[in-house]
Amino acid sequence: MSKAPPFKTLRETADLRHLRQIIVGLDEGVILIDPDQTLLWANDAALAMHGVSSIEELGATVDEYRARFRLRYRNNHRLAADDYPVERVVAGDSFSEVVVEVMAAGDEEARWVHQVRSLVLNDADDAEPACLVLIIQDVSARYEAEDRFEQSFNANPAPALICRLSDLRYLKVNQGFLDMTGFQREQVLGKTVYDIDVLRDADQRDLAKDRLAGGRTIPQMEAELQLPGSETRLVIVAGQPIDLDGQPCMLFTFADLEARRKAEGALRHSEERFNRTFRLAPVPMAIGTGDGRLLCEVNAAFAQMTGYGATEIVDRPLRDVGLWDSAALRREIEGAVIGGHVLRDREARIRAKDGGAIDCLVSTEAIPVGDDACVLWVFQDITQRKATEMELVEAIEAVMKDTRWFSRSIMDKLARLRAPRIDSDGPGLDDLTAREREVLALICRGYDDKTIARTLNVAGNTVRNHVARIYAKIGVNRRVGAVTWARARGFDGDAVAIGATEKEDAA
Repeated sequence: MSKAPPFKTLRETADLRHLRQIIVGLDEGVILIDPDQTLLWANDAALAMHGVSSIEELGATVDEYRARFRLRYRNNHRLAADDYPVERVVAGDSFSEVVVEVMAAGDEEARWVHQVRSLVLNDADDAEPACLVLIIQDVSARYEAEDRFEQSFNANPAPALICRLSDLRYLKVNQGFLDMTGFQREQVLGKTVYDIDVLRDADQRDLAKDRLAGGRTIPQMEAELQLPGSETRLVIVAGQPIDLDGQPCMLFTFADLEARRKAEGALRHSEERFNRTFRLAPVPMAIGTGDGRLLCEVNAAFAQMTGYGATEIVDRPLRDVGLWDSAALRREIEGAVIGGHVLRDREARIRAKDGGAIDCLVSTEAIPVGDDACVLWVFQDITQRKATEMELVEAIEAVMKDTRWFSRSIMDKLARLRAPRIDSDGPGLDDLTAREREVLALICRGYDDKTIARTLNVAGNTVRNHVARIYAKIGVNRRVGAVTWARARGFDGDAVAIGATEKEDAA
């Protein structure tokens, strides 16, 4: 007596044609398998998902299918023979959403990604399976998109993290985040947002937590990331809900603000040092607007020099204050500042609060203060120096009215003190006529016009005309100036022979 087969085939128990009519138009791929491991039929969708056009190309049996197509998991591990979905369904295994990569035998790269589930059809009167069904979805496009996202996510230099919303654990981290923070990948993956708090000290932390709990977009906000050590890093963080492998997730992206914070800190320290230097500097200084018409701040030395307190001069038009000695001087200096010209030791006279005149050397420098273009004013009080110089000049002029009792060395020293520099491009002795050098020599000897006229035996008007021409040529307007000019050039008049020049007619 022969042994009964373990299964009744579909051919013996049902009308295969009716079943095919039901499933032929489905978008999902369907493969019908007889319990004896024969591939009975496949719809067009299933054939297209394997790149074939007939059941014979797909394989007549499970063994032939396995020989013609190689399957591997998404982690590149090849499926063992018993793990093929067709093998598992024949073995009576029930499964859903198994994802495999499919390639034709001989191919190196996967052509399709299939999501497969099983179905067992039984006769109503028999518990044994009458037909085994594989239901296939082609999810290649979805996984290709996920692969592209994965590659883009990993290659993107912008720091990013992905956490799963169901348990708030980090699923992915890119190299940009690791480089920015110094974390290792294993220190991040699997941790929760409570372990690595990306919203630490966020300026809208409560809003961000509410949005995260609801799976909604988290707007950009500043936060401080705790780094592996004791340091923190200032960032802008934002969150965007996404689906990853069918799971609701949150994509966190970051912008590194640490460089900005350091730059702002350095600028703040620089400004603090400038402010301290400005306030404590012994030189009178002020900061004004870019047009030179207002002062925004003055230091103690400026207040001491002028008598103006900060509240009395700051933010008041200098025209109303009357700081400059004259309206013409004010307009000239304001025009230079507005025109972008830098003043360097420009001699000017200002007026103190009590009306007293102060002679200054004024210098300016354009500086930024916050977002404003300002001018730094520096004043050097030279009032005493100028007074001393004027007293010295007056003394020289007084004694030079009669120089006969001065020694030669004293006269030379006074001349050098009065005019210590000789302009090499200016007039020289050679520019004077012989008669003019005689007149200049007598002036250097201390003679007045009458004595010169008698010595040269000429009219007084003639002497005066000669003197006027000498003044015009050498650029002076006084006798003492002419003597100083001559002495500075080693001309004292003693070596000049008087009377060698012929007598000129009276003017």
